[in-house]
Amino acid sequence: MVGLISVLMALAAFTLNKQLPGQKLKSSAKELAAELRFTKSQAMATGKAQTFQINARTREWTGPKNHSGELPGSLEIIATTAKREQPEDGVAAIKFFPDGAATGGRIVLQHEKAKWQIDVKWLTGEVTVTKPGASP
Repeated sequence: MVGLISVLMALAAFTLNKQLPGQKLKSSAKELAAELRFTKSQAMATGKAQTFQINARTREWTGPKNHSGELPGSLEIIATTAKREQPEDGVAAIKFFPDGAATGGRIVLQHEKAKWQIDVKWLTGEVTVTKPGASP
């Protein structure tokens, strides 16, 4: 009986460890999307342009009102944003305007073969999170 319980616990631990990177990936994508939406809402509320930045090397991000954070080191970040908004090499920025529009962009978070992408539409500033390759 004890042997069976040990085997089941080992199997559960193995399964949990395999799911953790995927969960971190998904929760990180949702966190970034929420912060991008917050940045948009701050631009609309204050009547002033607001910027969200993410550093692909350090995995750190910043937004308005001293919002900041760091993504897990196991994640790869690929960001495509307007070149004129890029403050330095390896740092991507998306600017939101008081009318809700944005400079637009895409941030892809990847762990091994799993990916989640966050898109910001330039005309509306709409922020969406999708898992590439997943059916709608």
